[in-house]
Amino acid sequence: MSEMLRPGQLDAWRAKTRGEPVAWETLFSGYRSCVDWPSAAYWRETAEHYPDAKVVLSVRDPKGWVASMRATILDRHSRQDSAPVRLMLGASRTLGTGVAKFVEMTSRMPEIRDFPGLSDEELVAAFERHTREVVAAIPPERLLVFEVRQGWEPLCAFLGVPVPDEPFPRVNDTAAFNANARRMMLRLMVQR
Repeated sequence: MSEMLRPGQLDAWRAKTRGEPVAWETLFSGYRSCVDWPSAAYWRETAEHYPDAKVVLSVRDPKGWVASMRATILDRHSRQDSAPVRLMLGASRTLGTGVAKFVEMTSRMPEIRDFPGLSDEELVAAFERHTREVVAAIPPERLLVFEVRQGWEPLCAFLGVPVPDEPFPRVNDTAAFNANARRMMLRLMVQR
């Protein structure tokens, strides 16, 4: 998501989530890989367009994933109807800054748009269904089902790169996610 601050990225991905035709080469210009949202929402299309690309499916305890989603993405989404956020979005639309564009894009992303109304059990089921769909769709030689607690070794072996001499990073917990999201929103408030 932090790449949305790069010129052109937010507008291109917003067009994609609106269903407008956007070339993958436009979305991924200057990149050799993608991770996280919004690209993860289009995993199937991306894997088909880049048939030689390797796919890393990050998995974890589904209940832990639900708790994380509720404390981060879904919490932020639920605030969209609050008076302060509505005021900020109105100001962003009037000034033509990136916050309103970003909120529109994230609200339209496949899967995510349906998550806010789901119960914990339905979210667990969605996580497990997604995992099964990826495993069924991607040939085994192209796919690594990866838990971050496994560390560098399986990931580096799959990608054919050496294992770094530093510990595997443990970042992007709930506090870090929310702090990064606040910083990004502030930057988007002035970005046109």
